[in-house]
Amino acid sequence: MTMMMRMTKKKMTCLAAGAVMMGGVITTTNAANWLMLQGTEPAGSAPRAKIWGFIQTQYQKDYSDANANNQYVPPKLIGPGLTSQSQFNVNRARIGVRGTGFPLDPNVNYFLLAEFGKNAITEAASGAVHVTDASITLNHIKGARLRLGLFKYPGAEEALQAIHVFDYINFTNVTNQLLLERFQSSISVNDVSDVPPQTLPAQQSLNGFDRPVGAFRDVGLQVFDTFGINDWEHSYAIMYGNGNGLNDGDNDDNKDLYVYLSSERVFDGQGPRREGLKMFAWHQTGQRSFDGDGDGQVEEYDRDRSGVGVKYLQKPFRFTAEYMTGEGMIFNGPDKPTFGLVPPSAGNPNHPANGLNQEASGFTVEGGWYIPGTKWEIDARYDIYHRLEGNTGAYELEFKTLTLGTQYHFNKKARLTINYEIREAEAVKFGNEPPPPPNPNINLKDVDNRASIQVTHIF
Repeated sequence: MTMMMRMTKKKMTCLAAGAVMMGGVITTTNAANWLMLQGTEPAGSAPRAKIWGFIQTQYQKDYSDANANNQYVPPKLIGPGLTSQSQFNVNRARIGVRGTGFPLDPNVNYFLLAEFGKNAITEAASGAVHVTDASITLNHIKGARLRLGLFKYPGAEEALQAIHVFDYINFTNVTNQLLLERFQSSISVNDVSDVPPQTLPAQQSLNGFDRPVGAFRDVGLQVFDTFGINDWEHSYAIMYGNGNGLNDGDNDDNKDLYVYLSSERVFDGQGPRREGLKMFAWHQTGQRSFDGDGDGQVEEYDRDRSGVGVKYLQKPFRFTAEYMTGEGMIFNGPDKPTFGLVPPSAGNPNHPANGLNQEASGFTVEGGWYIPGTKWEIDARYDIYHRLEGNTGAYELEFKTLTLGTQYHFNKKARLTINYEIREAEAVKFGNEPPPPPNPNINLKDVDNRASIQVTHIF
């Protein structure tokens, strides 16, 4: 209850707007019900054990320029290593098993998945395999299914949907920075320091975090279900979790609360590419423990995220739009595991470069055209992210990206994806505040375009 009371008026308005939208519309190329697809098996027909997974291999090239000192910052380098501007990579290689207890009890489902690829999940563990999903779903109570374990929390569409049917190669700026949470090994700011810009070839990774990203997942308990009324499908989910991502245990005893609502007009099909019109709203709230002022004492900081969106898919067209906001624990870059307070002795958690008490927002619009009579589709996406907005005496960091892409579907299980990202990043004046200092734009002004190609195979 205390966490619910901490929801600000702005966030409540956001959820209320989403609830009003429930009467009518939304969805995307993946106009799918992810609550039901990821961990819930078809009643009476699911196998006892189904082996499944997918592989994604890619090449990326960043065309950004170095700063005046011939140095590079993370937005100009290819992850997860952040040591070069071009890279081949097996970025995802996941294998798992799912099924049901049938014939003992078809109402008990399980879902297990492990990551073997090289990405922000495994990089911190020196490339070791990492479990991404391990959950049990109990379908005994009508209207209130229970899911327990490690799984994707209900939230933004880009984060909640299955990554192997994601229509782009890289996440949007707002999803990557606002929702893809980073965790450091210690809750004390004194144990870590920023990684400075690097000349190439880089002598060290610019990723200052040494634990896996949250990967839009948490360990906890979720109550959820879906209700069909004529051509409409209404869903809800409430989850209570550790707020510690993929990491074991709970480092501070604080818990996160997740709330999700959606309504979809189903047109045709089934599975991850079902056609429909969906609209949704979500909110998550929790706290993080951190020595934010460098005094050796741990403080608690609120971390809240909210969003509303619509998605539409009816071939040959697709359209998606989503708006998100965040307060507290705003990610300031993989080189800043201290969340931007430099040096720690500054003793000022409200420093303009510090995301502990700051706000951020962003939105995404995207669409696709499946060229009739061919295996090709054309995609376009625009996203903008406002970081560190609304802070007195501060400046705002603004990230804009237009992604142009195409996909060739060899078959239902294999496809080729090509993206070209036209990118801009800069520190800008916020409201009536003075212009930003020159330092941020020394590194951001030369952030430039990025090209990528990826092959996905599902098995």
